[in-house]
Amino acid sequence: MSTALISPSKDAIMTATTEIRDKYSVDENMNQTDKLTDVQKFYDGKNVLITGATGFLGKILVEKLLRCCPGVENLYLLVRQKRGKDIYTRMEEIFDDPVFSRLKEEVPKFRHKVVVVPADCEAAGLGLTLTDRQMLTEKVNIIFHSAATVKFDEHLRAALVTNVRAPLHLLRLARDMKKLDVLMHISTAYSNSHLPKIEERFYPCDADCEQLHQMIDKLTDNQINDMLPTILGPWPNTYTFTKALAEKELRVSAGGMPIGIFRPAIVISTAKEPLKGWLDNMYGPTGVAVGSATGILRTVQCDELVSADIVPVDSVVNCLMVAAFSVHNAYKGSSPPLEPPIFNYVSSVENRITWGDFVSQNMARIHHYPFSDAVWFISLRLTKSALLNKVYIFFLHLIPAALVDGLAMCLGRKPKMLKVYKKIHKFSSVLSYFCTREITFCNERTQELWEKTSDADKKLYPFSMSEMNWDEYFDEYLAGIRRYLFKESDDTLPQARIKWKRLYYLHQIARLIFFVLAVYAFWSVLSIML
Repeated sequence: MSTALISPSKDAIMTATTEIRDKYSVDENMNQTDKLTDVQKFYDGKNVLITGATGFLGKILVEKLLRCCPGVENLYLLVRQKRGKDIYTRMEEIFDDPVFSRLKEEVPKFRHKVVVVPADCEAAGLGLTLTDRQMLTEKVNIIFHSAATVKFDEHLRAALVTNVRAPLHLLRLARDMKKLDVLMHISTAYSNSHLPKIEERFYPCDADCEQLHQMIDKLTDNQINDMLPTILGPWPNTYTFTKALAEKELRVSAGGMPIGIFRPAIVISTAKEPLKGWLDNMYGPTGVAVGSATGILRTVQCDELVSADIVPVDSVVNCLMVAAFSVHNAYKGSSPPLEPPIFNYVSSVENRITWGDFVSQNMARIHHYPFSDAVWFISLRLTKSALLNKVYIFFLHLIPAALVDGLAMCLGRKPKMLKVYKKIHKFSSVLSYFCTREITFCNERTQELWEKTSDADKKLYPFSMSEMNWDEYFDEYLAGIRRYLFKESDDTLPQARIKWKRLYYLHQIARLIFFVLAVYAFWSVLSIML
């Protein structure tokens, strides 16, 4: 008998090998899928569209999705050209940030999942080409809209375009998406900060979006500024007003679409991941921490007993991702929500700290992590009184600034301290509104979300503020500002601590001299009167 008749052919061997390999591949994929948590399964095979990916919260969202959702298909990032840099250069620079170091170690081949799409959220149709628009409508399953202007005093014209028109442009795009599971709009817990109590529900906003746009388009910037108090009504600034208006418009235009509104409070540096203490901006309380730690900011109008509703950005992103999963499930259920669910993400309900606590926590640690650029020893006064704060500003800010500028002019240098304080006072006056008013928040839906989250997902996406250890957090807060904001190596700490001690002694000498002069002046006046 010929051996050719009983020996398997080459094609048969290859076919059998392929079948075995495919079987093991399927089995392996099934095993990997079985190991995924509930939230990971939700993102498995999904295409995610993100606006604001180049921002503070957006970077952490991108990093978390790529690192902790292994099955995510693609991330479509809407990015615009800025400051002469094209979108690809911008993304390359962003991925060079230390915040992505852990991702590069754990998931080195993540870049093929990142698709950068040229866009402009402020333009009609988001500035997308027809080809990109078609691609997004066919593929995207999940949308996170985090693009916004977070400047409290942004001009109304710009704030309306970015914070109101952009989410409506995105909503129109979402309507054409064939496989949309959920759209998460990131608002703010302070969208209705004029109210004493804020629950997880919509509140009235009498402004009519179209009428307001038509009126604004006909007015000059100066005319808008003159009318601003009337337009804003009870809202303290353009940021909170436009955020409230955006919520209203999304509610009216939702039409049964799977939309969720996520309202974080004051977002600050990371608590744990991917790096402790990471941040890239000086907004809000970080500006106060930097100003006081460098010795420039000496007084702020602030009630030390008012709640400081600060939330770490990594916890915010964890809750946002789990909330998207929850909103999707709610809309695909037998009784979908009548209007978009709202999640208030705050700290004051479960783990309250005050502004006084915030300052004292930093003052207790500044000697461990002093800034190399400090010009004076830390000495910050918190006062509720606007009048008393102005008195402090005159003596502690303006007089020293005038003396320094005068000395600079004598040395032939350009004076700048008074200009610096002008910016500081503008920043602190805007912030004082939120530091002198106690707002009672309700976050029942957010707490319920945590209770329903599986134990495996709680470990992977921790977001319960009740489990936040503020002492541990502040151990890394100032260190994070030095490392990631000021780009100071820990190697500079010994020299910075020596300088800090010198500033301390100078501060004590200055206080002693001031006290002696004050006693002398008082005694002189008293002697004249007697």
